[in-house]
Amino acid sequence: MVRLIEACGHEVVATASTGPETLEALRTHRPDASVVDVRMPPTQSDEGLRAALAARKELPGLPVLILSQHVEQLYARELLADGSGGVGYLLKESVFDADQFIGSLERVAAGGTAMDPAVIAKLLSASPPERGLSQLTEREYEVLGLMAEGLSNQAIGRRLFLSDSAISKYTTSMFGKLGIAADDDDTNRRVRAVLTYLNQS
Repeated sequence: MVRLIEACGHEVVATASTGPETLEALRTHRPDASVVDVRMPPTQSDEGLRAALAARKELPGLPVLILSQHVEQLYARELLADGSGGVGYLLKESVFDADQFIGSLERVAAGGTAMDPAVIAKLLSASPPERGLSQLTEREYEVLGLMAEGLSNQAIGRRLFLSDSAISKYTTSMFGKLGIAADDDDTNRRVRAVLTYLNQS
């Protein structure tokens, strides 16, 4: 993974093999983005996630991309609970798609979100939509789901075979229904919408 990240033009400032080492590295280096495995020594349970959550509590908004072998609904919700961006949750198999992995890491570094579609599906199957989400049309909900994966408006348009202006209309309507103010910058509005979508129970 280090070789992959460096081959794509990024610098790796530290590596860690345990949860405590990870927390110390995050505190010390305050990286532009970090990649953290959920399960790490010494317990091989959720040491990595705990380190990431502790670091984000001390350094709000610290960008963290979590890797997990399986979809762990509780872990995903804990990561999103503070309501800020700069978070990602991918299944480890995603790393094999270098473009997807690096794209997700860069989105998280920029303060956005990057969620594996399988994680989104699991979260959505667990609970009914919030009141604001229930007001969205089927197409708006579909656009929001793709936004949660980290896709840009152009990429969403290509996926749904719609024009940029159509996607813009859907997102504007969606933000309004979710009560997200128009005076926020676009990145912040997208993050808030995605967090509403993912943190719905």
